[in-house]
Amino acid sequence: MADTTVIIVGAGPSGLATAASLKLASIPYIILEREDCSVPLWRKYSYDRLRLHLPNRFCHLPGMPFPSSTPDYIPKANFLDYLDRYATTFGIRPLYRRNVEAAEFHHEERKWKVRAKNLDNGEIEEFSGGYFVVASGETAEPHTPAVEGIQRFGGGVMHSTKYKSGKGFEGKNVLVVGAGNSGMEIALDLSLHAANTSIIIRSPVHLLSRGMVKLALDMLKYNLPIWFVDSLMGMLSKLVYGDLTKFGIKKPAEGPMFMKVKYGKYPIIDAGVIQQITSRKIQVLPTEISNIEGNNVLFKNGKSYPFDNIIFCTGFKRSTNKWLKGDDYLLNDDGLPKPSFPNHWKGKNGLYCVGLSRRGLYGSNLDAQNVAKDISSQIHKYG
Repeated sequence: MADTTVIIVGAGPSGLATAASLKLASIPYIILEREDCSVPLWRKYSYDRLRLHLPNRFCHLPGMPFPSSTPDYIPKANFLDYLDRYATTFGIRPLYRRNVEAAEFHHEERKWKVRAKNLDNGEIEEFSGGYFVVASGETAEPHTPAVEGIQRFGGGVMHSTKYKSGKGFEGKNVLVVGAGNSGMEIALDLSLHAANTSIIIRSPVHLLSRGMVKLALDMLKYNLPIWFVDSLMGMLSKLVYGDLTKFGIKKPAEGPMFMKVKYGKYPIIDAGVIQQITSRKIQVLPTEISNIEGNNVLFKNGKSYPFDNIIFCTGFKRSTNKWLKGDDYLLNDDGLPKPSFPNHWKGKNGLYCVGLSRRGLYGSNLDAQNVAKDISSQIHKYG
């Protein structure tokens, strides 16, 4: 059994941020990652045109700001280069291909015991540590909803984690299911590659430009009231985009920043998709799928359309509840924290979580520093 002070699960940005913060505090750790590389979501399971949606000053990890030459909205390749340099700078060496099967606190020894399968040789490895950090993120398991008839669909079906670019979809009828930022960008990418693109936008959404989001975050930084910021964002959005209800897009009653803070629901940050929608190059379907018959997708509003491909941009679920044992305080069954922000990161018996505040990379940065400071204070207090 390998023994250390802190065990971290996950080598995404949250895990790297935690490891670096512990290194800066001279606290030993082990980091376990089930994939064969760090930040696998960015490296292996994201589309080519992806870039950070927020200005880079909100997206760096602890102890290493972006160079001044970095683009304000960082492309995928640049961000991966930054993360690789980050790992090298702080000497972060995860144990890859370790799939955690059980993690439990043993009260007699005051230790966390973790069992992980080595996916290369099938052996079970055991680790112990006084502190345990869940940094496996909000995007652990791709989620595809059950749809009647999908098994008999005559075309191609994929989750957004398998999508790279619109190349190869030219001239095809493609349905995008899910209208978060990933769904909107994938729909844009398909349209720009001459696919006949449709997207389901069933729920009301806020649409803001990058400039609007940047302004809103700057205003919130100076403690201006959320209601005031949301009122301004609503006026600017209406001025820029006009009335989008005729295109099948409705706006929520609650403001964009309020929804982000209360529900962790991000506004749609427009990277060009609205122009494609208003020019009718992307068809909006404001309804749900009823069932699928062959290549025809039937909708609950009674209409049906033929499609060659369906891309599910329907998010992720977390698997923490399958392997984290004995925690009745920190995490819900859905893998998100029970305590509200800003007290969401600390559990009991040395249990912590990083990157589950639904505040993106900025939240991971804050969480990692809080965790390292708290562990350091515990070590100095109790030895």
